[in-house]
Amino acid sequence: MHMATQDRPLVSVITIFLDAREFFAEAVESVQQQTYPNWELLLVDDGSTDGTSIIAKDYAARAPDRIRYLEHPGHASRGMSASRNLGLRQTRGALIGFLDADDVWLAHKLDAQVALLSATPDAAVVCGPTRLWHGWTGRPEDTRLDAIRTVSAPADVLYQPPELLRRYLNDRALTPATCSVLIRREAFERTGGFEERFRGLYEDQAFFLKAFLTLPIYLTSDCTDLYRQHPHSHLAEALRTGRYSAHEPTYALLDLHLWLTRRLVRERTTDPVVWVSLVRKLVRIGWKRTAAVLTRVVRRRLKTSRATTQGNGRQ
Repeated sequence: MHMATQDRPLVSVITIFLDAREFFAEAVESVQQQTYPNWELLLVDDGSTDGTSIIAKDYAARAPDRIRYLEHPGHASRGMSASRNLGLRQTRGALIGFLDADDVWLAHKLDAQVALLSATPDAAVVCGPTRLWHGWTGRPEDTRLDAIRTVSAPADVLYQPPELLRRYLNDRALTPATCSVLIRREAFERTGGFEERFRGLYEDQAFFLKAFLTLPIYLTSDCTDLYRQHPHSHLAEALRTGRYSAHEPTYALLDLHLWLTRRLVRERTTDPVVWVSLVRKLVRIGWKRTAAVLTRVVRRRLKTSRATTQGNGRQ
């Protein structure tokens, strides 16, 4: 392994996976192809049963000085947050990056972001825009769907806390894609890591809202990662089951913001803009959720009423 220096600190990359065989090798190889040489890769198994575990162990066996395989006791599945925290406890690097098993880093990702953190010593985190990658299929019609997801504007700016939290609560910022982030280890530890009560849905948002609250974050305009869009992703599954919606608030979204409220109380946050914005957002989410529930109830009753009327007309 390359020795860490002040100019080239060791970067610990955490890749969690659960039954990710289809895209796993491409993710790992995008780390191996980094132009920045001083990295270690921790492959954290969340209880895979599709053979990905064997592939991960093989990568670790072939490069034991750079790649390690980790799993929960008993090969248990404990969720995305607990798996990332397991990886964190085993990291050796001064900087931490995350790459999920179905996503890809561009080759300059670590070179660019390590340089930014070196040039901006006050920044605890660097993150940027992410390509929503439909074009991985190779089909032109899918490539045309690719889009850039930005965190906020302007970019190439250091945001002091809690400015990004204010923007998020006022719908002027998004939380970054996990694969776009590089964070100083001590800052990661200061946040308390990922919230293990969030096993999957909104697990990354909960962590980044903590970061928005307390950490200086440098937003770059450089897109360094590809966030694969495919029908078997955790988000796609949440859309199918109704736990997540792009159009209306769900209970899971309301739960995230109620958790944030408790977190702000625990942190003794006094920023008036944060509190006013959070209350407004809770009211909007609560009202929209109530309206959505009522709409579904009315539609079901109308459908039942029409079916009853048609049945009576056939008698």
